[in-house]
Amino acid sequence: MPTTQSRKQHIKVRETQMEISDEKAPFTDDFEGKLADAQTQLEVLHTQRAELERQKMALEDLNHRKQEFLSGQLDLSERFSTAITTIERELFESKQEAEDLDQTRIAFTNHLNRLESLNPEAWPKDSLGTELEKALLILDKADEEYEQAVSHFGQTRKDNLFNGQTGSFSGASRQGSFLMMIRNGFAFNLPIILLGTIAILIYHFK
Repeated sequence: MPTTQSRKQHIKVRETQMEISDEKAPFTDDFEGKLADAQTQLEVLHTQRAELERQKMALEDLNHRKQEFLSGQLDLSERFSTAITTIERELFESKQEAEDLDQTRIAFTNHLNRLESLNPEAWPKDSLGTELEKALLILDKADEEYEQAVSHFGQTRKDNLFNGQTGSFSGASRQGSFLMMIRNGFAFNLPIILLGTIAILIYHFK
């Protein structure tokens, strides 16, 4: 009898344990579910954090490239602006120099043609003095304009245009003064020379 009663008690204990286990099962399932949800949320947060870091790095790279562009833009803009100003000034000065050179060429050509057209040997003897007077004035004017051209271009970038002929030109100026002295002396003695020439011709034709 005691054995049978003891067995019944043992069975009742097992049934009680099973009832307790059944009561704990919902709690365990709920905890595991919450734990899974938390892990999922952590993974989402980790993913979002990684995405934010990536966006931050991309933004920093864009800002760096933007600053690099702005710096290069400013540098090139300044260099191009300076170069354009220099080129425009060079073009203006070159144009002015070209115009001055062309005018000088025309003036020199006119003087050369006029000088080459003078031929004292072909002048009539009775107007030789007048022609010489005109010729010397032509020489003086051509000489003066040549000196002015040398002086003008000597103050520009074309200072070596005449290959340093300024010195020889000074000599030409002194020679012009000497020619002026000869001219004045010739004009002073011209009446005496004419009278002497007439006297000689009358003597030979008698």
